[in-house]
Amino acid sequence: MINKNVQTEIDAAYLYERLASVEEDAQIANVFAQMSIIEKGHAMAFMKKANPNATELPPPSNRAKILNTIGKIFGYDYVLGVLMDTEKSISNAVLVEKKKQHIPITGAETTHVTILRNLVENEAKVTGSSLARFEKRHRSVGGNALRAAVLGGNDGLVSNFSLVMGIAGATAGGEGVLLAGLAGLLAGALSMALGEWISVKSSQELYENQMQLEMEELETNPEGEEKELALIYMAKGIPEGQAHDMAAEIMKDTETAHAVLIREELGINPEELKGSAMEAALYSFFLFAIGAIIPVAPFLFTSGPTAIIISVVLSAMGLFIIGSAITLFTGKSIWFSGFRQVVFGLIAAAITFGIGKLIGVSITG
Repeated sequence: MINKNVQTEIDAAYLYERLASVEEDAQIANVFAQMSIIEKGHAMAFMKKANPNATELPPPSNRAKILNTIGKIFGYDYVLGVLMDTEKSISNAVLVEKKKQHIPITGAETTHVTILRNLVENEAKVTGSSLARFEKRHRSVGGNALRAAVLGGNDGLVSNFSLVMGIAGATAGGEGVLLAGLAGLLAGALSMALGEWISVKSSQELYENQMQLEMEELETNPEGEEKELALIYMAKGIPEGQAHDMAAEIMKDTETAHAVLIREELGINPEELKGSAMEAALYSFFLFAIGAIIPVAPFLFTSGPTAIIISVVLSAMGLFIIGSAITLFTGKSIWFSGFRQVVFGLIAAAITFGIGKLIGVSITG
């Protein structure tokens, strides 16, 4: 059986290799390629510790292949987002394993986000525009739509499953369950949509105001902004001379300078502001509704104990699928995450069912 840390490194090497193959910017592609080499080196080191005769690395896991397929369909920013989100846990796992095996700590075990930045900054021919593009990509992949889809469906399923079971407990699966379930679906989905709309809209308005202020500063004091940008790059570890050269290059074009400054100083990614608040709201509405319809569906065709049993079975299946999907981000065992999600969901539903049962008995009594 392959050691978990070895498989994690193999998968990361495979995904970085895929990122390198589709990256249009040659310098950034080189960064991903070097990261793949580093990951393969870690994997081989672990394998040789356990088996000195090992010469070949095992293939990537199904999880890595699924992520690659997702990248092909939705774009590889999703894959980079997953890698970035898991770098800290990967690094900690490497450190723990090396300490257990008494392998010297070299410093290459630190977070791979830092390694990526260093690789870019140390490129001999790196330009300000290339670094700015990498920073934009790095910042834009944190909370991706794939994660939102999984979590949105989970919210809808768990909340409405608990509601449906509570009403089912009070009414023994009568007609009121369907009405309550559909009402819960609609109310929850509308609440999610409104919350998402307000969140996106308010963030856009706040950032747009900050961006306008930054443009005014750029127009009134370009020398000062150039110095600030150079200091930011110096703080990243870039040599002073190179930092000033990069800042000067960026400042040649006002629009480019403005875009870089709002990312570096304000931490704002302009690409994220182009999203529609209404589109985000609709997206949240449908994601929640997809999860919420699962426990309600059986009551559209039947009622009573039969509908309750079918609802529990379908909801448990949905919870397992969601728990399994979460492993795309966490790297945990599919069975562990899937059954954990099922257990927690069933416990929540059992509590509301019991409360509903007590309330139903007290009312009828």
